[in-house]
Amino acid sequence: MKFCSECAAPVALQIPADDTRLRYVCSSCGMIHYQNPKMVVGSIPVWEQDGKIKILLCKRAIEPRYGYWTLPAGFMENEETTAEAAQRETIEEAGANIALHELFSILNVPHVHQVHLFYRATLLDLNYQAGTESLEVALFGENDIPWQDLAFPTVSHTLKFFFEDRARVQDGGCYKVHAHDIFKPMRQETSQK
Repeated sequence: MKFCSECAAPVALQIPADDTRLRYVCSSCGMIHYQNPKMVVGSIPVWEQDGKIKILLCKRAIEPRYGYWTLPAGFMENEETTAEAAQRETIEEAGANIALHELFSILNVPHVHQVHLFYRATLLDLNYQAGTESLEVALFGENDIPWQDLAFPTVSHTLKFFFEDRARVQDGGCYKVHAHDIFKPMRQETSQK
């Protein structure tokens, strides 16, 4: 950032009074420009038939990770809830009609300034189709998921959590919310399940 969005004067990195972090501060009007993580929100669309489940995945038609598979997700917009964002992204990327359930995973990705949230969802029908950001969409059983071709660690962690919980649900357990931190490869990951 070089200029203030309020008055267009130059900004400088400094620690404002009563703060502990470097912030961009306007040299003219004193406006402090806070930069906060972006929210990426999506769903885990599930189709169940005869006791077998499949997950709807999208093959990315955009960078980053063009041609890799992901859950339908994207950046949250202003003036929408996280649930609304998950619903919208699922429609935009997969053209899928879903019933949204509870929040399932929260994944912190601090090195890229993002937090990823995924909701469990049920596909209401099989009338899905690739949106403009997807090359194709397809249903996958656990053994068919292209694990080596998943676009992001947040997706692979979420899917692993989902299938672990699914096994417990079949034995009378329940789904729970998973929190996980994903750091650059040189830092150790932590998990609170």
